[in-house]
Amino acid sequence: MYIITTENLTKKYGEFTAVDSLTMNIEEGGIFGFVGPNGAGKTTSVRMLTTMSPPTSGSATVCGIDLINDYQSAKGFIGITQQHISLDRDISVKENMIHHALLHKIPLKEIGGRIRELSELMGLEEYMDRTIISLSGGWKRRVSIVCSIIHKPKILFLDEPTAGLDTQSRHMLWELIRTLNKNGTTIFLTTHYMDEVASLCNKVGIINKGKLVALGGPDELCDELGHIAVEHIDDNGRTSYRYFPNRDSAQEYIKTFSEKKDVMMRTTNLEDVFLELTGRDVKAEKTGKVIRV
Repeated sequence: MYIITTENLTKKYGEFTAVDSLTMNIEEGGIFGFVGPNGAGKTTSVRMLTTMSPPTSGSATVCGIDLINDYQSAKGFIGITQQHISLDRDISVKENMIHHALLHKIPLKEIGGRIRELSELMGLEEYMDRTIISLSGGWKRRVSIVCSIIHKPKILFLDEPTAGLDTQSRHMLWELIRTLNKNGTTIFLTTHYMDEVASLCNKVGIINKGKLVALGGPDELCDELGHIAVEHIDDNGRTSYRYFPNRDSAQEYIKTFSEKKDVMMRTTNLEDVFLELTGRDVKAEKTGKVIRV
């Protein structure tokens, strides 16, 4: 079953097209990574898929519900943790959770049990009476996620949840994401970290300048580009990249160089796929190639 479908989903601001004909299907039960350069259209796409911004044209569904014509019904299936913390800084963790539960119209008799269950899952028991302002970034993220899933949504949108966190906090949050997914929540993750996508996601979409340029599993996308990468530093100090289906063909290419000290062979990774499709510097134009597997 597809938990999200989009067909030619488009968002324009005047003459500027932020998202251009986005068409994709996302399966229920997985962790979907949505990546792209700054300004590529990630956040705009998320805003449309979470009913926060109406599309200019096209169609989309969440859990089979039309997001355009029945967005109020769709909201009950959606949770979202935004990049910027949207908690009340001056009240306690528990009070924030109660506030969000009431916003989602959860019956009073169920709120206490729901909060105990989720605070235990997130390891927040000893922080319940502390104010948000007193917490570190990682613990604030945990509270935000609890507030986003207090109504038991089918899908949770996480917009760059680990931005600005230290390495330890990032890895703790990764484990929580895996746990939420294992417990039945589909995850839609936007991030700038390719290692995060490789570690967590079973499917990846890459967007560039408003257009979807790749869609598939992480390993599939790497193999489509070429399983083996060869880096070569030329006489001007610039690094060139070539991709090959196997080590033998890569070795044949390496033999063409008289000097081997500036040549390196390695396995292709998601960062290679991302950079080949979106450009290796901020001024680069995309290649125009589209990968769908």
